Amino acid sequence: MHFSSQFAKASPKPLANRGWMLALSCLMLGAGAAQAKPDLSPPGPALQELKPTVIRSVKNDVSPALRTLKINTPVSGDREIPNRKLVDFDEETLRKIKTIRPDAKQVGDSVVQVAPGVANIPTPILTFDGVNNRNGVLPPDTSMDVGPNNIVQWVNLSYSVFSKAGATLAGPFNGNALWAGFGGLCETTNNGDVIVLYDPIANRWMFSQWAFTSSTSGPYRQCFAISTTPDPTGTYYRYEFIVSNNKFNDYSKLSVWPGSYFMTSNQFLNGQSFAGAGIWAFERDKMLLGQPARLIYFDLESANPNFGGVLPSDVDGAVPPTGTPGYFAEVDDSSFGFPTDQLALWEFKVDWTTPANSTFGLAGQPNLVFKPPTLAAFTPINCVTVGSRACIPQGGTFRRIDAIGDRLMYRLAYRNMGTYQSLVLNHSVNPGVSGSFAAPRWYELRNTGGGYTIFQQGTYAPDSTSRWMGSIASDGSGNIALGYSASSSSINPQIRYAGRLTTDALGTFGQGEATLFAGSGSQTSSSNRWGDYSTMVVDPVDNCTFYYTTEYYQSTSASSWRTRIGSFKYPSCSSAPQVFTGPTTASIGKTVTLTGANFDPNPGKTTVRFSTAGGEMDGRVIDITPTTINVVVPDAATTGSIRVITQNGRTEAPSRLSVIAQ
Repeated sequence: MHFSSQFAKASPKPLANRGWMLALSCLMLGAGAAQAKPDLSPPGPALQELKPTVIRSVKNDVSPALRTLKINTPVSGDREIPNRKLVDFDEETLRKIKTIRPDAKQVGDSVVQVAPGVANIPTPILTFDGVNNRNGVLPPDTSMDVGPNNIVQWVNLSYSVFSKAGATLAGPFNGNALWAGFGGLCETTNNGDVIVLYDPIANRWMFSQWAFTSSTSGPYRQCFAISTTPDPTGTYYRYEFIVSNNKFNDYSKLSVWPGSYFMTSNQFLNGQSFAGAGIWAFERDKMLLGQPARLIYFDLESANPNFGGVLPSDVDGAVPPTGTPGYFAEVDDSSFGFPTDQLALWEFKVDWTTPANSTFGLAGQPNLVFKPPTLAAFTPINCVTVGSRACIPQGGTFRRIDAIGDRLMYRLAYRNMGTYQSLVLNHSVNPGVSGSFAAPRWYELRNTGGGYTIFQQGTYAPDSTSRWMGSIASDGSGNIALGYSASSSSINPQIRYAGRLTTDALGTFGQGEATLFAGSGSQTSSSNRWGDYSTMVVDPVDNCTFYYTTEYYQSTSASSWRTRIGSFKYPSCSSAPQVFTGPTTASIGKTVTLTGANFDPNPGKTTVRFSTAGGEMDGRVIDITPTTINVVVPDAATTGSIRVITQNGRTEAPSRLSVIAQ
C-alpha cells in the first residue's frame, strides 16, 4: 500500500462537527469487474510506534430484570442530540476543520447503475411501527437488532423489545432505565448516540450509549449492559468505562467480534475541534461473565489527524476463522485533504493476555488502501462541500434534510462464507447523472485467503430521487440488501430497499427496489437533522430474513418522527436445517452424535456450539454426513443447549444437554 507524505507530517485539522466525509473511493473499476487489487506499494518514511492505552472499567454490577421496569414518563420539549460535522466550509474556522481543497472537481462515476433492475425484489413480510419521538429529540439514531425470538429497537432516547410478529413485549423505556440503581452518569443522564446489538457468538444482547455532564466537558464515559441470558427482557451485567478525559467520543459505532466488543468514534477535543479517530476494544469475555473488564484504546490523531468516520466489522452468521483480526474501514474523498479518493482498511490485533502487544494497523496507518482506478472515483453530495446539512429535498416544504454524506454508513457487516470472507459497506455520493442528488455507493470486499480485494462496487441511481442514510447486509447465501431513505421535491421521505442475488451481474442491484413504508409527511425543523444512521440486520435463526428500520413522518411537522421496522427475504436463500436431535446427557471429552437433515459435510462450514459458564464453546467435529454430526464435548461445557451453526443459519436442539464432568 502507498502512504503519501501526508502521513509523515500533520495535515490540517478536520472539521469541528460530526460528519466525516468518508468517501469510500469506489472499490472496483467497472460494475462488472471482480477481485480488484489494492494499492500495495510500500509505505513511505518510517512509521512511528503507536501504543495502546489500557483502562479498567469504573464499576460493574447486575441489573434487575428489564421486564420489571416501569414505563418512564417521556421528557417534554424538543432538543438536538450532539452531532459534530467532520466536513465544513467556514473561512473563520478553517484551521479547526477538515480542509476543503479549492481545486476539487466532480468526477464521473464509472460504476453508476441507472437502470432499476428487473423488479424481482421481494415484498415486505411484515412492517410495524417501532418507537416514536416520545422524548422530543432530533435525530432518532435508529438502532435495532434481531435475536432468536425477539427484535430490540433503541432510538434516541428510548428502547422497546418486540416479538418477531411485531408485538411489544417490554417498553418503551427511557434509555438510562437500564442503569437504574447503578449510580453515576450512566443512571442519571440519558444522552443518546445509541447502539443495541445481538451477540450471535454468545447468544446475548448488548446495549451501549455515552454519558457526560456536557459534551464540552469531560471525562467522557461509555455505558454498557450485557444480558445475562438470551432473554432481552431479563437481567443485565452493567458497566461504566471512562473512554477519554478530554476527547468527546462523538458518533460512536459498536460491533461484535470474538473476544472483543469494538467501538469507533470521531473525537473532538473538549467537544470543540476535531481530534482524530478513536478506536476501542472492550473485554467481551469478562463482560459476558459480569466481571471487572478492561478496554484497549488507540488514538489515531498522531498517525493522521484527518482519519475519522471509521466503522468496525460486525459478525453475521458463522464466526471468523480462529485468529482473524478485527477489520475497520473508512472512506475519504479527495476534496477533503487526501491526495485521491480512497478506501482504507485496518486490522486490529487484540491481545488480552498482554494488552500492550495489541496493534492497530501499521502503527495506526491502514493495512490496505484502495485508490482509483481499483476504487471507482466518486464525488461528494454537493451540499457537503459547502458544509451544509440542507441536502435532500422533500415534498410539500422548502426545508431540506441532512444526508451525512461525509462518512461510511453503519454497519460494516462481516460474513464468513466458508470459502471466503466478506465485508459489505456503503456511503452516499453524488452520482453525477441527471442533476445533483444523493445515491448510495456500495461495496463488497472479499478475502479468499490472500487478503481483501474489491470484489464488486456500484452506485444505485435509477432515477433522480435522492437515496441516502443506507444500511447494508448480506444473507447466508451471499445475497445483498441495502435499506435507505428516499425523497424528492415531489414525494415525502419513504423507506425503501434494493438488492441483488449472487447470480446478478457484479456491481448491480439486479433485483430492483421495493418500498418498505411510504411516509405521508415531511420534516420542517430548521436543524435539518435526519436519521444519523439506520440499521439493516439478518435473522440469526435462518440467516435469510432481512430486517430494516429507519425513520419516517406520518404528517408534516418539525419533529414528530416515527420509526418503522420491516422484514423481507429472498426466496432463493437456503436456510439451515430446522430440527435436529441429540443426546440428553454426555460426558466431557466424549463423542456425541447429532441427527438431523441437510447438514453440510464440506470442511469448515458447520460449527457445533455447547453452553459454557461464560457463554458458548465450539466442540471438535469428528465427521459430518448429510444426516449426522459426530462431535466431542469440550472441557468447558456445562448443562445447557447445543447449537448447530452453518453458513446459512443456526438451529438449537429442542432438549437441553446435561453435561457430566469426569
